[in-house]
Amino acid sequence: MAYHSFLLEPISCHAWNKDRTQLAICPNNHEVHIYRKDGAKWTKAHELKEHNGQVTGIDWAPESNRLVTCGTDRNAYVWTLKGNVWKPTLVILRINRAARCVKWSPMENKFAVGSGSRLISICYFEQENDWWVCKHIKKPIRSTILSLDWHPNNVLLAAGSCDFKCRIFSAYIKEVEERPSPTAWGSKMPFGELMFESSSSCGWVHSVCFSESGNHVAWVSHDSSICLADANKKTAVASLSVEMLPLLAVTFITENSLVAAGHDCCPLLFTYDGQQGSLSFGGKLDIPKQSSQRGLTARERFQNLDKKASSDTNGSNLDTLHKNSISQISVIAGGKGSCSKFCTTGMDGGMSIWDVKGLESAMKGLRIK
Repeated sequence: MAYHSFLLEPISCHAWNKDRTQLAICPNNHEVHIYRKDGAKWTKAHELKEHNGQVTGIDWAPESNRLVTCGTDRNAYVWTLKGNVWKPTLVILRINRAARCVKWSPMENKFAVGSGSRLISICYFEQENDWWVCKHIKKPIRSTILSLDWHPNNVLLAAGSCDFKCRIFSAYIKEVEERPSPTAWGSKMPFGELMFESSSSCGWVHSVCFSESGNHVAWVSHDSSICLADANKKTAVASLSVEMLPLLAVTFITENSLVAAGHDCCPLLFTYDGQQGSLSFGGKLDIPKQSSQRGLTARERFQNLDKKASSDTNGSNLDTLHKNSISQISVIAGGKGSCSKFCTTGMDGGMSIWDVKGLESAMKGLRIK
């Protein structure tokens, strides 16, 4: 586990480049900072300043090395590196509310932007006019889109929203791709077709994620629940409520194992049993360091009573690596099928890199399937 503190401000979103030597983060404002890894240090290489509202989403296309950002100014920009300068291209999203999240498709020929306008903009490049255009997926979305994830086939798109539902849509653009072959989620895939809709949970869907095969989709909600839909079982949904604060981010690390994190400041492991069709909690992945306990002096006891109305000091110190909510998880080595390292960023302005094999050996009884 490696922890690096970038800022005093929260990191609202992040994205890695292909070889994991550069990291783009938003320091909770209208800028994007790109850091380059120099040995054990991170040095700031670029500052991207084009948005005039807070940046809410960043994604870095690994093969074409293009960045896409979106923000509360209702705009998205595609950034291309020319020489040593990142040049922005404005994408007109045709929305009247803030953009909330953005994601490149696996083939990098289009990207999706979720917004408060109760729609998803699917943006693609039109060669004849030399600009980015977008199509809208509107029905049956009833509220803000909070999270997006693409299916490996480059067509299906999972979306989590504030109307308490996770949905899968077809985002087939005939101008830029061939007709898609049938999937476990369905065979007819015209643009905007609803392929799956979860029954209503009791909380906003903060994060969605497809597995490596694309046959499983998982989501976490504000009611402290994690759910998984299995396309091989006629989209049967397994659900698990955890006795913890709400989870904000989820990702697959193998076909049947997930890591989720949120307001409890530490990553949690969950396992899906395909035969039983059930989710189970695998344990916390953050191993607290043993701190030496010493007695309180009378002065410290009275100071605590004065400041916190309590003489107890243990309640104020978090023994987790992150000292505030974790808002995003990304796989950085091995892919979603056999992840060996993943990264978390949070409201404490820090970034942690977690080694899956190291966690398995350090924690007795932990087995990642």
